[in-house]
Formats: sequence, structure tokens, C-alpha cells
Amino acid sequence: MSAVAHDHDHGHDHEHVHHHKDTFITKYIFSIDHKMIAKQYLLTGIIMGVIGVGMSMLFRMQLAWPEESFKIFNILLGDKWAPNGVMANDIYLSLVTIHGTIMVFFVLTAGLSGTFSNLLIPLQIGARDMASGFMNMISYWLFFLSSVLMLCSLFVESGPANAGWTIYPPLSALPQAISGSGAGMTLWLVSMAVFIASSLMGSLNYVVTVINLRTKGMSMTRLPLTIWAFFVTAIIGIVSFPVLLSAALLLIFDRSFGTSFFLSDIYIAGEVLHYQGGSPVLFEHLFWFLGHPEVYIVILPALGITSEIIATNSRKPIFGYRAMIMSIIAIAFLSTIVWGHHMFISGMNPFLGSVFTFTTLLIAIPSAVKAFNYITTLWKGNLQMNPAMLFSIGLVSTFITGGLTGIILGDSTLDINVHDTYFVVAHFHLVMGISALYGMFAGIYHWFPKMFGRMLNKNLGYVHFWVTAICAYGVFFPMHFIGLAGLPRRYYTNTNFPLFDDLQNVNVLITTFALIGGAFQLVFLYNFFTSIFYGKKAVQNPWKSNTLEWTTPVEHIHGNWPGEIPEVHRWPYDYSNPGHDEDFVPQTVPMKEGEVILHH
Repeated sequence: MSAVAHDHDHGHDHEHVHHHKDTFITKYIFSIDHKMIAKQYLLTGIIMGVIGVGMSMLFRMQLAWPEESFKIFNILLGDKWAPNGVMANDIYLSLVTIHGTIMVFFVLTAGLSGTFSNLLIPLQIGARDMASGFMNMISYWLFFLSSVLMLCSLFVESGPANAGWTIYPPLSALPQAISGSGAGMTLWLVSMAVFIASSLMGSLNYVVTVINLRTKGMSMTRLPLTIWAFFVTAIIGIVSFPVLLSAALLLIFDRSFGTSFFLSDIYIAGEVLHYQGGSPVLFEHLFWFLGHPEVYIVILPALGITSEIIATNSRKPIFGYRAMIMSIIAIAFLSTIVWGHHMFISGMNPFLGSVFTFTTLLIAIPSAVKAFNYITTLWKGNLQMNPAMLFSIGLVSTFITGGLTGIILGDSTLDINVHDTYFVVAHFHLVMGISALYGMFAGIYHWFPKMFGRMLNKNLGYVHFWVTAICAYGVFFPMHFIGLAGLPRRYYTNTNFPLFDDLQNVNVLITTFALIGGAFQLVFLYNFFTSIFYGKKAVQNPWKSNTLEWTTPVEHIHGNWPGEIPEVHRWPYDYSNPGHDEDFVPQTVPMKEGEVILHH
């Protein structure tokens, strides 16, 4: 015990400079420094993102020009899956499945939360590091392992999983059902189990760090909204991810050990299978009990990042600080009681459907509070239109447009008409996919100087934003209309249905926007990787921001601050305070005599 106590004292000591010398492996690979782990998460997330977006380019080409021959298909997918350059229907489903899995879990959950929770929690609450650096490291390497397993499934002879990212049984539960239900599906499930272990270790670490390691004066109501968002996101993850783990394990049992949790009375090719007494709808309940909180695990960190960036770049206090905290908590609570809206056509009791409709429409209230508060913060602000600010405003836009269609999908009577059409795809890509990606981009543009000590090129940032924003709406806006016209999701071609012939031009338009938007992410990648080495050197506080991370030196050191950890005297949004000369007042500046606290 004494060793631990001594260590802890040393952590808060002046003599923090003489730290043991790091080797390459302990500094860059098996690092326990939260700043390095954040970079590892970010780089892994970017690599997975490139793969996920690349897959969407391929299946968009197939949808726009079905049964046409493309040399790129043959090069990337091989003779088995693209004979003579024509995409096979099985691999189309696999691409959709792995694209969804990679983007939702590996990019927007681990890439977003893993990067910014790790980077910002210790820096913004005034801690030397995470509560457990070792557990943090294990969390990243489990994420890395799960990413490798997921990518390995692409090279299995029978093909990767192709039951959709929701992997509903019996398609996913019977290895003989389709080609992708073999070893590819097993690898998918094992990868997800490892991913969930990683996510839980990370989340527990974040929660403990926020509760226990805040510096002197940093009360919960002086925390930046970023930290509130990461904190509540971690709690949602701890509550809901174990449910998906149980679903994945039971599905592994059904597939490999002959149990019948999700299977009953099944015939395949005239053969009667021995499964009895299971329920595939049980799997839907288990999956969506994680699946709906998951979309808030994805979007809340992005909203937290947006809160910080909009306040900083409006040079105004965030509007409704406490209302923002309450809305985050309300979203977290309500997210656990709305999962049934994914299952309105699963034979659910209509009364239960009306209950889920009610809870789903309730969640619009805290979401709207956040949207209005962002708009009110921007109102009459001294707006600094840098790329991070543009992406944050873009997030508010897609969050509202995507959220409006959620009102239709959350209503059981309306949802039945558009369920499983492209209307649903358009809705969740805007409200969760594009919004969270914008949050991630905003965070990268804003905290890049903190991560790498250099600035990103602003002009390339503007090009990246405007092309991405136009193409994102160009892809997902028309998609609502083909969904309303009845076009189903996950069909690899619609040529067999004369009913949909008129919609083919729209698919070509969508694919054109998708290909342009995807190609322009290369501008971001070029900017990102060249700026790490050749970007303009950053000053300590480039955005003139109030939060604690900008009080640390530009060069990264163990323990973040070279002496005492600073004490906090005020909330983090004291911008344009009339009693001060500068238009920002860092949290470390003591209150003047007679100064009024500017809390909303």
C-alpha cells in the first residue's frame, strides 16, 4: 500500500521531471501515456475509416451501374467475388455488412470516443493521466486485436459475414445458410466480443478518472461539456455493451455448440433441422438494447466536442450550460427505453409499439434543447470561421435534418410504410454517421495542435469541409425520396423490378456524389499526415481557449504539467467577460473581488 501512496504523491510532486527514459516500444507501441494512446486510437480509426468508406464506394458503384463490369472490382475482390469484373451478390451483402460494422463500432465508437476521451479527460480535468494507464493500454490493444480479426474475416475462403451489420438469425446462426455464415461470421462474432471487452475497460477507466482525479476547484459544474459527454457516454457503454456481448456469445453457442437460443422449427432446402424452442426476435431485443444506446454512444462525444468548439469560436459563453448537462443525462436515460422502435414490424404488440413511440418522441426534447442552445450560442457571436467551427456548425445542421426524419421513423404507424427502405438508411446516416464524422473532424482540426504540436493547413480544411458537406447532403438527401418510393435496403440490384426503373437515375446521382465526397477525403488525409511533420508549429493556446489542456506545454511530457497541477477558479466558458481585458478568461485565473459568476 505504501508504494502506491508514495507513487501517488510523486505524481503530484514538483520533482516530476526525472521520469525513466522511454524506449521506442514503451513510448510509441505499449505506451501507458493517455496522449499517445489517443493518437493510436485516432490512427487506427482513420485506417479503418478508409477501409469502411472504400467499401461503400464499391457497393455504391454496383447500385448505380448494376451488372456492369469494372476492372477495380476484379482487382479488389478477385475472380471468385467479381468474375469478369461483375460483382457477385454475396460479396455485395458482405461489403454492406462489414462497412456498417467498421463505421459504427471501429470508427465512430472507438475512433471518436477512444481518441478524444483519452486525450481530453486527463487534460481538461487536471489529472496527470488516466486512473489506470495499464488498463488504458490493454483497452487499445484489444481494440487493435478486434480490428485485425474483423479484417481477417475479409480473407476467409467462404467470404466475410454477410447477414447485415445487425446479423439477425437465422441467417447468421446457420453456417449452411449462405456463404458468409461460415467462418467469416464466426470471426465477426469473436471480433465483436474482443471489441466489447476493450470498450468496457476504456469506459470504466473514463468514469473512474472523471469521478476521482479532478484537480482542486474542478467541481462537476465546472467541467467542460466535452467531459460531461465522454463521462455519460462511458456510463451508457457500461450499461448496454454487456447485453450485446451476451447476444454474441449465445449466437456463438447456437452456431458452434448446437443450442437453440435463437432458432426454432427451421427447414433448409427441404431438410428439417433439430432446433426447437428458440426465438430470433429475442436476438433483436438483445441487439437493439445495445444498438440504440450505441447511436448515442456515437453522437454524444461529437456533441460534446461541438459544444466546446462553438463556444470557443463564438467568443461567447455556451448558452444554457446546465440545460446542456441535463439534456445529456436525459438522452442517456431515455436511450435505454426506446430500442423497440427498431422492431415495429417484428410482430410486436401494438400497445407496446405505442409505448416505444412515446418514449422515442420524448428523446426529441433533450436533442432539441441541444440544437437550440447551439444556435443561441452562435447568435450574435464574434464567429471565428475556422475548419473546426465549420464542421461543428455542419454537425448542428445534419443533426437537425437527420433528427426530423427520426420523428417519422419513431412513430409506429408511419414507420411501417418506410421500414427497411432507403429512407431509414438516409435517416441514420445523417443523424448518426455524418453528424458523428463531422464531430470527429471538428475535434481533429481543433485539438491537432495539442496532439502533434503543429497546425493543420486551414485552406485545405476549408476545401475538405465544403466538398464533404455538399456531397454528404448530395448522397443522403435524394435517398429519402427513393425510400419513400419504396426502394428496399440491401438489394444488390433492382433491375428485376420494373416498378423501380425510374429511380435508377437517382442512384447514379447518389453514387456520383459519394465518389466525389470519398475522393476528397484524400485532401484531409494529405493535410493530416503532412501537417504532423511539416505543419506550422503551434503556440500554446492557438484558439485562445479557457480550458485546462491549453495550459500544458506544447511538447508532450509525462504527467502533462511540469510542476504543480493548476487550480481551477471558474467555469470553462468565460468568454467576452466585460470585467476582463481579454475576450477569454482561462479557468486558472482567480475570481476578482466582487466578480459575478457567469453561470447560465
